Amino acid sequence: MSATLSRRALLARSGSLVLLLGAADIASGATIVAVRVWPADDYTRVTIESDGALTEKHFLADNPYRLVIDIEGLELSAALRELVGRVRSDDPFIAGVRVGQNQPRVVRLVLDLKQATTPKLFTLEPVAAYQHRMVFDLHPTEERDPLLALIREKDQSDRAAQAVQDALGDFIGQLGRPRPGPAASAPALPTTPLPPVVADRSKEADKAADKGKVDRLVVVALDPGHGGEDPGAVGPSGLREKDVVLQIALQLRDRINARPGMRAMLTRDADFFVPLQDRVRKSRRVQADLFVSIHADAFMTPQARGASVFALSERGASSSAARWLATKENAADLVGGVDLKSRHADVMRTLLDMSTAAQIKDSLKLAGEVLGQIGKVGRLHKAQVEQAGFAVLKAPDIPSILVETAFISNPDEERKLRDPDYQSRLVDALMAGIVRYFARNPPLARSRTL
Repeated sequence: MSATLSRRALLARSGSLVLLLGAADIASGATIVAVRVWPADDYTRVTIESDGALTEKHFLADNPYRLVIDIEGLELSAALRELVGRVRSDDPFIAGVRVGQNQPRVVRLVLDLKQATTPKLFTLEPVAAYQHRMVFDLHPTEERDPLLALIREKDQSDRAAQAVQDALGDFIGQLGRPRPGPAASAPALPTTPLPPVVADRSKEADKAADKGKVDRLVVVALDPGHGGEDPGAVGPSGLREKDVVLQIALQLRDRINARPGMRAMLTRDADFFVPLQDRVRKSRRVQADLFVSIHADAFMTPQARGASVFALSERGASSSAARWLATKENAADLVGGVDLKSRHADVMRTLLDMSTAAQIKDSLKLAGEVLGQIGKVGRLHKAQVEQAGFAVLKAPDIPSILVETAFISNPDEERKLRDPDYQSRLVDALMAGIVRYFARNPPLARSRTL
């Protein structure tokens, strides 16, 4: 009898202890750390970061379109409510967000959508500076055709230039002066002349049009590294690699697009994450003639400085530093966030085995031209082209290089990367290297079809 009372007394005291601890002191699920929204034309990503793993159930509804997500093990919090205000009015996919406590320990998110989407929901384990992440990627039901987008962009540019020419002719005609000829359509740009195979496309364009095809565009794929959830390297004063390389890539795009017969395709044109495999896939979909990946990395010490240019290697890295850098860049998918379950092993093996000796040979030629021009702008980290197993350089049919513009971890070079004048000179050097490569290695003549 006394033993039974003792056990009851112990249980009673234990219960009192539990009550005194309260809900905050008992394992009660995860706490929201941050919410982020990354809108882009390609897709919009919503990320919910927490200090513990989360699980969810979701379904799509229409009339109107919406994605309903029930996140289990959560109580509604101020941090989660912030998601409502994170959606921008120009988001291509999300019109708004509603959040509420659907059931005890279950929070319901409703994403009101602007169009039908194909959502991908997955979770990520802690990595780098991130804790547990739940990710919602909203993709269009039909992926846009990047080559068609380039062609339409070129047509719009040509029509706009012709409209300016016509307006100028009308104005001069009203003054009673001779109308300007075709050569006066636009002021000449102070740039290096294009090789004939790039510049002279008028006859080929006419023939292609007669056959229902488009004229031969020389396409350069520009790949600003990192983006979205992946900031890349961060300088001593906080400059992020993903921001500065996007600025450089956008300027280089404008320079390329200003040349007749040339067009640039960006693997990302805003602050969103693109997996390494998709960067290669995008460049192949537009049948790119070149692939230039732009970075500004950090090293283990702030003393490292200078620009570098890399090509793919068949037999391992050309130096321990190149191997270290390639390993670091190849880990970008882990930080940026990729649904590993959706990646087929056979596809990844194919990607790793796609490199060819011919592609590497041409890549080394391109890298040499670009390195020679960058060396006129600032200091080089290495006076020769380096090689390593960068995953982003593995397109088998596209000469591909990776340019480290500077070490953002070096305070002096971080200041240069912030400087618009330095960025402009760097863009000039990249453009000159690309043009010199085409002058010595004219792209193959072929028609591009829609």
